[in-house]
Amino acid sequence: MWAAGKIIRFDETRGYGFIAPSKGGEDIFVHANDFGELRHLVHPGMRVEYEVEAGDRGLKVASLRVVDPVGVLRPERVPDAAPTRTGQTGDDDGMCDVLSPREFTYEVTELLIGRVPTLTAAQVSSIRQALVDHARSHGWVES
Repeated sequence: MWAAGKIIRFDETRGYGFIAPSKGGEDIFVHANDFGELRHLVHPGMRVEYEVEAGDRGLKVASLRVVDPVGVLRPERVPDAAPTRTGQTGDDDGMCDVLSPREFTYEVTELLIGRVPTLTAAQVSSIRQALVDHARSHGWVES
């Protein structure tokens, strides 16, 4: 049976943390590998659904899914494919393309994760929003 909860603690160095069940009760142990490809984005407050099993030291996750994986990455980021640039043509007229906020956010996210993979999802989100706001104020992204 699937239950819902939120990550309350997560130690990236040790690779584990705990889920607080939405309906109350004992915290559930969760390992970084339970998140699959999203393991680098785990942060306190992340909403998850999980199945639980008894472990040697108490309850632990048997299987897990992030409630809103797109929300974890922000709605502007589509994880399956890179966005295409709007208004891009084959010839270079000396002007740069103005990106949509979605395109800009995707590019920034890829750069941040590639250069500093230890950033938390909350840190990436905060940096991205500041950069989008800055880019919008300069006309670098569409309004």
